[in-house]
Amino acid sequence: MTRLVFALAALAAVLTSLAGAQTAFPSKIDLPDGFQPEGITTSGEQFYVGSIPTGAVYRGSLRTGQGAILVQPQTGRAAIGMKVDRGRLFVAGGNTGNAYVYNARNGALLRTYALSAGGSFINDVVVTTKAAWFTDSLKPVLYRVPLGPAGRPGAATAFSTVNLTPPYVQGAGFNVNGIAATPNGKTLVIVQSSTGLLFTVNAMGGTRAITLTGNESVPNGDGILLDGKTLYVVQNQRNVIAKIGLSAKLTSGRVLRRIESSDFSVPTTIAEHGTNLYAVNARFGVPPTPTTDYWITKVGK
Repeated sequence: MTRLVFALAALAAVLTSLAGAQTAFPSKIDLPDGFQPEGITTSGEQFYVGSIPTGAVYRGSLRTGQGAILVQPQTGRAAIGMKVDRGRLFVAGGNTGNAYVYNARNGALLRTYALSAGGSFINDVVVTTKAAWFTDSLKPVLYRVPLGPAGRPGAATAFSTVNLTPPYVQGAGFNVNGIAATPNGKTLVIVQSSTGLLFTVNAMGGTRAITLTGNESVPNGDGILLDGKTLYVVQNQRNVIAKIGLSAKLTSGRVLRRIESSDFSVPTTIAEHGTNLYAVNARFGVPPTPTTDYWITKVGK
């Protein structure tokens, strides 16, 4: 009888292990060949990734790695940074100067915001309770799209342009890139790609520098993610994610470590699920062809 009990216990352990292996989230998720991704966002176990040149959006499962096109490609659109919020998908439209809002369930286009008439690159977005905030990498501004009850986006003309004030200084090349927000939505955090500097921003566009210990900076800073008082910054061309511990008032910080992976190939933006980060690899510098492979890399926080 004792041997039987031990045998059954061993069998149960094996079955549990096999079940765990079957339900383990994959460390690498393949995207469609030739997709040219840039932005990623998650909602529960679902992920959404946008295509830079076509505006298409791919939706899939973090658990299985399987997915399908949610928003079909369309001439004249682009998809860069994105966030999903209350059943809607907010997408930065890059050099189109536009922002788009889609139904996150069926991919239907809900709103198009013509944020800038030209000379802009609408790069990233963060959604708070009352507004969606979009960055412009070529102009020293943020765009605010007001949200109504249950996060309903306002009319197509109901956005405002907020000028960024010193100490932020606009430089050459790509400037404001990734954006995040505190839980109450009152303070925004931005990264300036060309300088590697970080700033907080209030609703009026007033900025304050976040000073990093040891004269550190995050050059090539792209997508960012704020998790409590921990800020993650993707440094795209450097193939790392900087993990930064911030002070209580977000005035200073210290680089705790830089997360690396052999699967990184110019990661651009990140999203989170549980204790993991999911980085989409844009593979800038690799010739984009219809057969070029792209993927998402999972790394621990």
